[in-house]
Amino acid sequence: MNHRNYQKELDTILEDFEKQGKVPRLLLHSCCAPCSSYVLEYLSKYFEITLYYYNPNIYPLQEYMKRVKEQEKLISEMKLAHPVLFRTGPYEPDEFFRIAKGLEKVPEGGERCFKCFDLRLREAAKVASAGRYDYFTTTLTISPLKNAEKLNEIGEKLAKEYRVAYLPSDFKKKDGYKRSVQLSEEYGLYRQDYCGCVYSKEAREG
Repeated sequence: MNHRNYQKELDTILEDFEKQGKVPRLLLHSCCAPCSSYVLEYLSKYFEITLYYYNPNIYPLQEYMKRVKEQEKLISEMKLAHPVLFRTGPYEPDEFFRIAKGLEKVPEGGERCFKCFDLRLREAAKVASAGRYDYFTTTLTISPLKNAEKLNEIGEKLAKEYRVAYLPSDFKKKDGYKRSVQLSEEYGLYRQDYCGCVYSKEAREG
């Protein structure tokens, strides 16, 4: 089975924008400030970005608010090629628990995570479609612990459903994850030690 090179596909799309002199609008779903740091640095050269923070999986509320503030701080301090707008979605933990029902004991990285990806990307696709954005994508593929193939598969499925183009990505490539760690240190960002949901927190605390 041939695995797609999502980074190469993204490179081709960006090269076409440069040739045509286009600066499309991108709705970028973000999971947290550290993960978004490199993605913003990288993509702001090519897009007008609205960063969309929709993460009903984050537990508890204090953690959610802390991550929102870190995201706002980063955007206000980063020097980017094009200004980045910030938009928060509703905090709906009940939605996360609804999709996680019956999968509470599934190890991290399995079916529960895939349903969580779908929940968050679906909301991003809805917002991107309603706002007539040219593309939507997510910062989640920067994590070495996240399944980039599954994320892209979900994104492309939702693109068809909501009729808005999905931007393929594997942001951990080109040392993206390493660069996000450097930028997090540079901007003094809070880096959480668990993915975000109550189940990953419990697994971390053992």
